[in-house]
Amino acid sequence: MHHADGAKPDRAVVRDALGVGVAVGLSGFAFGVTSAGSGLSLSQTCVLSLLVFTGASQFALVGALAAGGNPFTAAAGAFFLGVRNAFYGLRLSQVLALPRAVRPFAAQWVIDETTVVALAQPTRRAARIGFTVTGLTLYVLWNLTTLLGALGAEAIGDIDAWGLDAAGPAVFLALLAPMLQTTRERAVAGVAVVLGLALLPVLPAGVPVLVAAAAAPVVLWAEGRRKTDERRNDRQSGRRNDRQDDRQDDRQDDRQDREQEAAG
Repeated sequence: MHHADGAKPDRAVVRDALGVGVAVGLSGFAFGVTSAGSGLSLSQTCVLSLLVFTGASQFALVGALAAGGNPFTAAAGAFFLGVRNAFYGLRLSQVLALPRAVRPFAAQWVIDETTVVALAQPTRRAARIGFTVTGLTLYVLWNLTTLLGALGAEAIGDIDAWGLDAAGPAVFLALLAPMLQTTRERAVAGVAVVLGLALLPVLPAGVPVLVAAAAAPVVLWAEGRRKTDERRNDRQSGRRNDRQDDRQDDRQDDRQDREQEAAG
């Protein structure tokens, strides 16, 4: 394929996008199993993947339902997890600059993986290819493996006896872990885990997940407070240094005056 000098070859973009799409798309099997185990029917499970198509929100929803949570609470938790895709869309709209007629359809594919692949590309052409290939591959595989997982769960019957109820949380953690790259992100995850586990015995199923979302503003507030204190300390240190410099200048001026008087 043709490409401008210095740009990434189209073939390399397609290869990278296919790698991401296939690797993540296969985890739809775990969602299908988990969803069927939570009590959703085959059609409900498949419709979730077709229309929602964001793994974290889907796992959060069926996880809360499996724990006996209120459906509205479970849906609220899934919604808040999916809000981040709207912010991805704002950035991707600038990077991809797709025609208006295409944007409503492309919006369905705005998720973590397509955003990462698109933003990693050096040119708009490469970003469009990466977004399209990742989105198409992932959408097809995710829905296909969701169907297979749900059918398999129905055939197996009691998924708890096989330990398959842990498949959903395990995949969710596997998707989340690589995203925790900064100290702030790891701190938010840690506080969220502590809040969720602490409130699990006392709140209805699904509610601890919503409360755990408070970890983000708590960590951001603490970090903002720390930075404010650091700036205040820096200013105070700067003022002390200025006063010391002023005193040194005064002493030097006095010394020079005395030397001039002695010379005179």
